Amino acid sequence: MSQMFYIHADNPQARLLEQVVYILKKGGVIALPTDSGYALGCLLDNKQGVTRITQIRNLDKNHHLTLMCRDLSQISHYAYVNNRTFRLVKNNTPGSYVFILQASKEVPRRLINEKRKTIGLRIPNNPLNLQLLSLLDSPLMTTSLILPGDEFAQSDPQQIDDIIGHQLEAIIDSGHIGQQPTTVIDLTEDYPVIIRKGSGDISPFE
Repeated sequence: MSQMFYIHADNPQARLLEQVVYILKKGGVIALPTDSGYALGCLLDNKQGVTRITQIRNLDKNHHLTLMCRDLSQISHYAYVNNRTFRLVKNNTPGSYVFILQASKEVPRRLINEKRKTIGLRIPNNPLNLQLLSLLDSPLMTTSLILPGDEFAQSDPQQIDDIIGHQLEAIIDSGHIGQQPTTVIDLTEDYPVIIRKGSGDISPFE
């Protein structure tokens, strides 16, 4: 059964986040609020955790997992970014975007889109996420908490606990979060390609 942490979204309690960090570093899988709804997360090198997340969501091997990063330096470490792409990402982060980029050798092959050798990366505009990432000092492998058969992500942490709490080590409860999907931008081509229109403004990429 998962441990529930009641953490304020805008003023997160550091001592509680430190407990979540401990769980993640021990191989835990968590549910956490983001600026785009609730997500599942584990550490990048947690092979079993990634497998558990893909099983919970029933994902195939070509689904883009997302590395939630603290800053641009982390994105540059885990993806190949030219000057044009760097400027686009810099000018639109933090924010409600996922950028599809060519994965660097620092990303485990099991996390890379098998066909395109790409990975999704984002810098969230969320104090809780940014403080958690700072304490971890590494990215978090995440995916929206959309359960098989559902169209939208889970929005109620108590309901998350009821449905999949037995499959998680921790749930961060910051209250109900409405549907705020990210905008997904593919930056692997000569020009940005809008994959999904979400809450992030698409005009900088048109």
